[in-house]
Amino acid sequence: MADLTVTVDGRELAAEWTGENSEVRDALADALPVAGDATRWGDELYFSVPIDAAAESTRTEVPEGAVAYWPAGDVLCLFWGPTPASVGDEPRAAEDVAVVATVEDVTLLDDLDGGATVRVEER
Repeated sequence: MADLTVTVDGRELAAEWTGENSEVRDALADALPVAGDATRWGDELYFSVPIDAAAESTRTEVPEGAVAYWPAGDVLCLFWGPTPASVGDEPRAAEDVAVVATVEDVTLLDDLDGGATVRVEER
């Protein structure tokens, strides 16, 4: 059962919390719902969120569907494919991010063109 709904320009995506970065996850959960006009960078969307949390585990290579917090910019990112930093087809952040959730099915984002309005809320 999904924990979160990630809505991208009207497309509803189900997501589940990961077991990583509990401090970031808790801070994000306390701030929900969060929303914003997201900037697109390859197959990544990111927008500012009102949290400031220390990440326990960060990385640049993330799984497809990763919902991650970028501590240096206080932004939430959604990855569904390659970015300009990728080597091959894997999603890759420009800098280390803390993965907190994973979207179950990102195929609804295949035809997304440009930036988008994103909303993350409890399911």
